[in-house]
Amino acid sequence: MGPTRLLAPMGDDRSPGEPLDALLKGTRDLLRPEEIVQEATRDIVKDEIRRHLEKTLADDPELAKDLREAVRALLEARATEYAALLRVGACTARLGLAALSPKLREALTKDVVDLVSRELGQIVERSL
Repeated sequence: MGPTRLLAPMGDDRSPGEPLDALLKGTRDLLRPEEIVQEATRDIVKDEIRRHLEKTLADDPELAKDLREAVRALLEARATEYAALLRVGACTARLGLAALSPKLREALTKDVVDLVSRELGQIVERSL
């Protein structure tokens, strides 16, 4: 057994200098000025672009209205997509249940109903 093993507790394979190494590595990571400058520059550019776009929309109310309507339509389409995905999931679950034997289907259905009931009960309790 080497000296490191004598100093480290059983089951601890870290070297005695490891906490210091981790601290120094963390400090080096914080002091990466090129990354800090890149992030700050990116934020400044994003703010400038945002201001320019907001001014453009303020100067053209029709464009602002069209953009709002397009975003609303996109959100509605996404909601419709999620609803369709839920329906597909429900149909898939029903198909899986239909493929089971009646006895197993009854037991599984009861377990699912119990689980959903408990979850809904917890949601209601947390909301009160």
